[in-house]
Amino acid sequence: MASRSYSDLVELASGGGEEPPLPSLGRSRIPRVVTAPGIVPDLDCSDDDDADAASAASDQSPHAPRERTIIVANQLPIRASRRAGGGWDLSWDEDSLLRQVKESLRAHHGRADMEFVYVGGLRDDIPVADQDKVAHDLFEGFRCVPTFLPAELRSRFYHGFCKQQLWPLFHYMLPLSPELGGRFDRTLWQAYVSANKIFADKILEVINPDEDFVWVHDYHLMVLPTFLRKRFNRVRLGFFLHSPFPSSEIYKTLPVREELLRALLNADLIGFHTFDYARHFLSCCSRMLGLKYESQRGYIALEYYGRTVTIKILPVGVHLVQLQSVLNLPETGVKVAELLKQFCDRDRILMLGVDDMDIFKGISLKLLAFEQLLIQHQEWRGKVVLVQIANPARGRGKDVQEVQDESYAMVKRINEAFGQPDYQPVILIDRPLQFYERMAYYVVTECCLVTAVRDGMNLIPYEYIIARQGNEKIDRILGLSPSTRKKSMLVVSEFIGCSPSLSGAIRVNPWNIDTVADAMDSALEIPEGEKVLRHEKHHKFVSTHDVGYWANSFLQDLERTCQDHNKRRCWGIGFGLRFRVVALDTSFKKLAVEQLVSAYRRTTRRAILLDYDGTLMPQTSFGKNPSSKTIDMLNSLCRDKNNMVLLASTKTRATLSEWFSPCENLGLAAEHGYFLRLRGDAEWETCAPATDGSWKQIVEPVMKTYTETTDGSTIEDKETAIVWCYEDADPDFGSCQAKELHDHLESVLSNEPVSVKADVNHVEVKPQGVNKGLVAKRLLSTMQERGVLPDFILCIGDDRSDEDMFEVITTAVDGPCLDPEATVFACTVGRKPSKAKYYLDDPSDIVRLIQALANVSDQSSQGTAPPSSSSSSADSDTALR
Repeated sequence: MASRSYSDLVELASGGGEEPPLPSLGRSRIPRVVTAPGIVPDLDCSDDDDADAASAASDQSPHAPRERTIIVANQLPIRASRRAGGGWDLSWDEDSLLRQVKESLRAHHGRADMEFVYVGGLRDDIPVADQDKVAHDLFEGFRCVPTFLPAELRSRFYHGFCKQQLWPLFHYMLPLSPELGGRFDRTLWQAYVSANKIFADKILEVINPDEDFVWVHDYHLMVLPTFLRKRFNRVRLGFFLHSPFPSSEIYKTLPVREELLRALLNADLIGFHTFDYARHFLSCCSRMLGLKYESQRGYIALEYYGRTVTIKILPVGVHLVQLQSVLNLPETGVKVAELLKQFCDRDRILMLGVDDMDIFKGISLKLLAFEQLLIQHQEWRGKVVLVQIANPARGRGKDVQEVQDESYAMVKRINEAFGQPDYQPVILIDRPLQFYERMAYYVVTECCLVTAVRDGMNLIPYEYIIARQGNEKIDRILGLSPSTRKKSMLVVSEFIGCSPSLSGAIRVNPWNIDTVADAMDSALEIPEGEKVLRHEKHHKFVSTHDVGYWANSFLQDLERTCQDHNKRRCWGIGFGLRFRVVALDTSFKKLAVEQLVSAYRRTTRRAILLDYDGTLMPQTSFGKNPSSKTIDMLNSLCRDKNNMVLLASTKTRATLSEWFSPCENLGLAAEHGYFLRLRGDAEWETCAPATDGSWKQIVEPVMKTYTETTDGSTIEDKETAIVWCYEDADPDFGSCQAKELHDHLESVLSNEPVSVKADVNHVEVKPQGVNKGLVAKRLLSTMQERGVLPDFILCIGDDRSDEDMFEVITTAVDGPCLDPEATVFACTVGRKPSKAKYYLDDPSDIVRLIQALANVSDQSSQGTAPPSSSSSSADSDTALR
């Protein structure tokens, strides 16, 4: 079921064009009835009655729906083989992580009955003529929905963008030349987006957006969350990255860096194996998107357009039941006995490496270190054997061939230099091994070496620990008594995901050959008792943090993150892969210009409180002076005798006097420290306590020191305040310096009547007891003293200092300062937590709104009769134009 809602996304990302028709599942489908609010993009239950009706409708279900999770990955956990007489044999791939998730979750409370549906591709190319039949068999027999990609698209998607560009970059490999990683190819990116769209279309065939969870896996499907979020604004969506995530300095070289970040942020929960990977992702979000993250009761969270995106850090585990069942196989015991005879009975000490034959597994570095061990420690010659199992590479290209050629050459050189008639120091196994054979090697291995230069997780050490723990059958073969305590030794790279969880392993820098050689020697010479203690510590962790624990923990956090989805109003904004969903509380609404203009026309005693920086003028603008059009607009409001206007500006009195014509109805809160009225040619009247500005002489030298040491920071000297801004500095360094500056200033100003405040991108020092809330109170009390009770209040601001104004005017409702029928509009700029009940997106919306009010005031001053309320909407549109 393809959706037309994807058309703009794919055309913008991939240059348009029609994809071949998608094969159906070969069965008729019953359309699902959508009842969840916010699913249809243009419909929303904004009224309480509608929301209650939708809730009541969903509560009428005769029984609770069965919990279901849709797991999406590049490959299904299925093995397919063609029959000799035609057709296809399908079976579960027991080695697949996705299959293990389902099996291991059965042991967890509350998950035994969970239904799983898999969406993904197959390893084998299925002819078009067989696709409908295979799709039908997969869904009916395995609850799997296959994504059949055309051969050319699949090659450009997987071997092209995934393996040539994303995979090397995520492993810290920069495309410095066409031979090294490959240059960015826009056509491969288009294929990547198109393939993700096909995956999304397949999810639409089976998803029930009201009830299902969607769990997307790995870097092959990083833009998939955007397609799903666009179609279902409240979809409950998790994403787990199984590869490393590079530092911001590496990641920022990717031309489509923002598209991928924003796509991931359309998920509700994003999982990583280690804190380092999560830290790099958060740093990229901070540096490239300007997003801030914080810890919320133990969880790291990002606020993204009103949605909370949670970061999950937990390494995946192994499937204990499967490993133990393999250890119990008769063929495993036979292989163990064979290896004992081949190595242990001849007094050989076995060291084992199991790696894919690719450039990041560090096979050549491991061989060099082993060669160095034999050179420096002659006592190990003739005794230690390194068995290197080299699995086939998952990618292809010149670099894979170079790794193979280099490894073969090194093995030959070492064996020729140190080999003996009955002794071969390195055994390279480059044929595919059965899993039971690998487990047998684990059992007889004294030390396992995992020295990849960069790897996402790598479960080889976990498998080795379980195998060394063994069972009764293996113990009998090894000649161990039931009371024998097991032992194991690990030498692991610092740059693999499992390293932080293996505190008993010898951690090494794989690039340092001498250090790795010394680690090998240490692993062989460590006392038996210490090997036992290290093994027991590792086994306790691995056995309690299996794949079921990992999956259950992820799903629990996904449920927790999504529990408030239906309590928020959602709609999408943005085009293409920059699409995102804005989520708002039901009481927090976008300010409608028509509603405001209509109330403005009806009222005659108005108070208008406006912030300047960030509201009428964008914070990012270099020139902070308003345009002549903005000045004329504000003067129009001030000339209206029904209005009392208060402008909160950081400009000096002289500058404000130049902007605005003398008017009794204009109030100015300069630097948040003064409430000033301009009456004709009268002097400014200071209505806040006067303070001695001598404290600035203390502040300025301190701020100057931090400015000189923080590139991109500036000092802004205001009339009654002084601000250190680090908006253009490095986000992490600027934040660190701001904290230090805040503490420094509080220390040196402890005896001064000022306050030091740290806010987003700045540190401000100003007189104590002065804020915009006091200014707003003064405005209302002044109007009350004149015998004027406002029947209309408009208050607009963008930052935390404006929250004081919002609080004053909202709490003044039904008070003595306001007309009983007063209409109050408190509006913040941007969707964010606020005491205001309304919002507008950016300063340009504010300017258009104020211009509409100014046009109404100009009409009134010219004697134009106000139109009827029925025509207010059309007139407000005219005012805006």
